Amino acid sequence: MKFLRRLLDQQAQHFSSSGKFAWLAALWEAQDTFLYTPGYVTKVAPHVRDGIDLKRMMMTVVLSLAGCVYMALYNTGYQANLAITSGAPALETWQTVVVNTIGTGFQPDDWMSCMVHGGLYYLPVLAVTFVVGGLWEVLFATVRKHDVNEGFLVTGMLFPLILPPTVPLWQVALGISFGVVVGKEIFGGTGMNVLNPALVGRAFIFFAYPAQLSGDTVWIAAQTAADGVSGATALAQATLGGISTVIPNITMGDAFIGFIPGSMGETSVLACLIGAIILIATGIGSWRIMLSVIVGTFATTLLLNAVGSTMNPFFDVSPTWHFLLGGWAFGTVYMATDPVSAPSALAGHYVYGFLIGVLVVLIRVVNPAYPEGIMLAILFMNLFAPLIDYFAIRANVKRRRARYAR
Repeated sequence: MKFLRRLLDQQAQHFSSSGKFAWLAALWEAQDTFLYTPGYVTKVAPHVRDGIDLKRMMMTVVLSLAGCVYMALYNTGYQANLAITSGAPALETWQTVVVNTIGTGFQPDDWMSCMVHGGLYYLPVLAVTFVVGGLWEVLFATVRKHDVNEGFLVTGMLFPLILPPTVPLWQVALGISFGVVVGKEIFGGTGMNVLNPALVGRAFIFFAYPAQLSGDTVWIAAQTAADGVSGATALAQATLGGISTVIPNITMGDAFIGFIPGSMGETSVLACLIGAIILIATGIGSWRIMLSVIVGTFATTLLLNAVGSTMNPFFDVSPTWHFLLGGWAFGTVYMATDPVSAPSALAGHYVYGFLIGVLVVLIRVVNPAYPEGIMLAILFMNLFAPLIDYFAIRANVKRRRARYAR
């Protein structure tokens, strides 16, 4: 490693402000800080020094996503294998052809087959996300003459996990481009964005190409119904045939572990729970926001259960099923707690999270045309985060004036 460090130091002069490759300084700095911790630190007052920096924070988030990535591989392959064994024509894709060629006679729950087949869906989406999004990051960093920030590392990991496995790759490129450029860079880059970039990208392709994101062609799997009837993701299928057609055919255990159709990394509540423990233990994820989302979802669901409706069966869905289905757990743990687009004031975390929980249920129940309410709820509350901070700070100032009044 010392040899590599010396080699990098020798070549660094060519990328300095006076070097012949100065225009590539941002790209050089990106790979150098990815391999090694920067050698310069703040040593004098009045700066506050901490043991964690942006890189370590982002890497912790990435590590907490390990369970979700595993389920993105395994469950995606598992659902695809079920579709193959049932002869579902909608999954006659190149991935199916490859699996049928290299593994004829496999069992749907064979671990290796599931991982390989899931990788054929997940890895291309991940590669397109990092290549296209990374190019935008480097381009803006080069034009603005600043370093490539590590913020895109988390965005690049989150974006594929909130997409269905059958999403076309050109839509992935469009979505991540919109998320990086419009969702972040036009505001000034990492730390300046008002909205969560990954959700902005997903919202763009959701409204531009709804059939590919939530329609009945997203996932065709034999086990979405007891009699082998094909269907879309659990929430999308519920909007088509009523919630009663979905819940009886999915056990709470399968929904908790993640053995149900859906976006690649969002199906496993267990994986999200493990990630939440890691983020809370390291102090990176706000437990206040997570807890408030739970309380808001629970309270609103109980209220709608009490009101009831003879026309809309979603009014009778229990809080437990709201927690288990769709991207509720993933959004609560990884999206709502984004420190940039969430309020900064700790007191504001409670209000912010509670209102997200309320909006998730209202969108799912009152307007089931958008079955995945967590995305819209978080983006909507992102817009109100500065206002929540304003009132939280005003209240804090008022308390201090009263405390120190003479």
